[in-house]
Amino acid sequence: MTEAATAPTPLSDDEVRRIDAYWRAANYLSVGQIYLLGNPLLREPLRRRHIKPRLLGHWGTSPGLNFCYAHLNRVIKARDLDMIYIMGPGHGGPAAVANAWLEGTYSEVYPDVSRDEPGMRRLFRQFSFPGGIPSHVAPETPGSIHEGGELGYSLAHAYGAAFDNPDLVVACIVGDGEAETGPLAASWHSTKFVDPARDGAVLPILHLNGYKIANPSVLARISEEELVQLLDGYGHRPIIVSGDEPESMHRKMALALDQALDEIADIQQAARAGEDVPRRRWPMIVLRSPKGWTGPKVVDGLPVENTWRSHQVPLTGVCDNPEHLAQLEEWLLSYRPGELFDEEGRPVPALTGLAPDGERRMSANPHANGGLLLRPLALPDFRDYAVEVGKPGTTTSEATRVFGGFLRDVVRGNPSNFRIMGADETASNRLGDVFEATDRVFEGERLPTDEHQSPHGQVMEVLSEHLCQGWLEGYLLTGRHGLFNSYEAFVHIVDSMFNQHAKWLKVTRHLPWRRPIASLNYLLSSHVWRQDHNGFTHQDPGFLDVVMNKKPEIVRVYLPPDANTLLSVGDHCLRSRDYVNVIVAGKQPALNWLPMDQAIAHCTRGIGIWEWASTDGGADPDVVMACAGDIPTLETLAAVDILRQLFPDLRVRVVNVVDLMRLEPDTEHPHGLPDREYDALFTTDKPVIFAFHGYPYLIHRLAYRRHGHDHLHVRGYKEEGTTTTPFDMVMLNDLDRFHLVMDVIDRVPSLGGRVAHIRQRMADQRLALRAYTREHGEDAAEVRDWTWPY
Repeated sequence: MTEAATAPTPLSDDEVRRIDAYWRAANYLSVGQIYLLGNPLLREPLRRRHIKPRLLGHWGTSPGLNFCYAHLNRVIKARDLDMIYIMGPGHGGPAAVANAWLEGTYSEVYPDVSRDEPGMRRLFRQFSFPGGIPSHVAPETPGSIHEGGELGYSLAHAYGAAFDNPDLVVACIVGDGEAETGPLAASWHSTKFVDPARDGAVLPILHLNGYKIANPSVLARISEEELVQLLDGYGHRPIIVSGDEPESMHRKMALALDQALDEIADIQQAARAGEDVPRRRWPMIVLRSPKGWTGPKVVDGLPVENTWRSHQVPLTGVCDNPEHLAQLEEWLLSYRPGELFDEEGRPVPALTGLAPDGERRMSANPHANGGLLLRPLALPDFRDYAVEVGKPGTTTSEATRVFGGFLRDVVRGNPSNFRIMGADETASNRLGDVFEATDRVFEGERLPTDEHQSPHGQVMEVLSEHLCQGWLEGYLLTGRHGLFNSYEAFVHIVDSMFNQHAKWLKVTRHLPWRRPIASLNYLLSSHVWRQDHNGFTHQDPGFLDVVMNKKPEIVRVYLPPDANTLLSVGDHCLRSRDYVNVIVAGKQPALNWLPMDQAIAHCTRGIGIWEWASTDGGADPDVVMACAGDIPTLETLAAVDILRQLFPDLRVRVVNVVDLMRLEPDTEHPHGLPDREYDALFTTDKPVIFAFHGYPYLIHRLAYRRHGHDHLHVRGYKEEGTTTTPFDMVMLNDLDRFHLVMDVIDRVPSLGGRVAHIRQRMADQRLALRAYTREHGEDAAEVRDWTWPY
């Protein structure tokens, strides 16, 4: 959309009538979904048997959403716009479904819900009914990329959809309840990251209907002057549409939309003509309309319309109260359904003619089913970035820095469908090589001292994890690819957003019309074991526990132990579809363990014996030393070194885990190991000392059904941290090499009582090394500079 239209013109009387008829039809269908089980067109007087036994759903926001939808359809047709619609209000499901049915998309996707009276009956029955559809906008709703339960994230999703989509307009309805959330408050700043030359546009419509569930909304109760100042300060130019009389509101809304879309076209046209113009404020609309508009005004003597009482089900007693039943019938008939639907129950041509055609329908726009538009990434060969590994554990690399070189060339090869999001941490996480290929996007003022800041770029940094996640979700859901890099401890900020996205993917897996999208990829660095300098607040590996709660077919967790395994895992994740991939990798110099060919084989297996580090000679071991994560791997190998020196006859098997899901049974996760393979690796009767990156109980949770679980002893993070040295961190949590040796001594019966003095020596060594850190402020060279000696 780059061409400015002529000056806005008022609607004709005929246009007002047609838009109002469409609005009435959508409102009728919305009410019907909440209440009706039968008699969808009121062909007979309304009776108790026509009413659902459980009345669920939300009416209050629906008429405003339907109002916006009808008017957006007009401008789509008039301007041939490529537009999608994001409904921010949490429970606008009746409106979204009603409009998709009116446009015909719903019946195309679900043929049994036909666009006639039997189909309308099914449409009503399925809503908030066992075996049916949810009461909010959901993956099942054609045209949606935003789950109605995700309160606060609509605007971030909208901007994510607009990035690198130059012809797309995203109409985003922001509910006044969700406008009070922190993520939404930050999302207004997204205007500073939109490049009008290469991106699409977002048209926010702040819908102020005055109330939340039981309270007035904040922005609806401040003066218009204060509201305009607030939105203007965020970088928007608000256009106010306010009132409750339908005809005048239709005319006001049409003028406001034309004005806003003309301004968007002017901004884009100037930018795409190469004009050097200052950043302009993007238009938005503030729609003030009554909550529960056109619904019952008074119920049982209490005001309902334009109050919080209209939020959910305005008439709750229709099953038992004849007055409520009569009031519901009067409400439904007020929309004059006989004018809107023909004898077969089909929408009359005047209604269907208002909707756009084909993919121009917002409910059928392919951007809202992003897998239809998804193109595979042009990926370089990750093997070309391999670090040389001669003898294992003798050279060092910064794993994420090596991976950054690979990402740099991913960026170069995919200039319009790949972005990296991060909360001001891309360079800190050692991915700085990407700035050789791109800049950070920023449309605000830039100073000569700034580095890698420009209006054009594929790296997006803002100190809000919510925005990073929301932008990336919107980007992925509309058919592109990306990566979110974060400090491990602070990715917890988006726990809820991760939950909702995982739920979305779980549902879409079972909707054949929803095409697979690129996976949501997290790279977590600056992790718990190397946040010794920042201290306790930065030390938390618990995101892994949150991820593991989701459906097994959706989530993957990878713990590559070195640079080459990170390259292999990263390439795999960028190629995957419909997953949430979590990669945890260190950014500090760390030992290289595997040359690339071995790294690929190990990552393909996901778990395996490191024969070069083991001393079991292929026979049954006396003890299994398992590890998952870079620092646990280091400490495990250092412990094995000590064991080889102290107990040369002890048969030790080293098992490294890259893919955490391999620990689950194959009956629980697609990547899980069959019991027979698990038993072959870990044995069923030998002690297993498992050094783990995260909280120990997660390993027990994954392996509790396995044979030999009673012999499994896990060391990991146990919420002990402070500002200290790297080795003191592992000692604080009993994950250090000396404690692992003590665990072996305590659990291998064949060692007997003859090793008491060795155990004491290990404890004394820990005390001595802690004392060294307290005196010198750093770790002793014997642990700091340790390498694999064999």
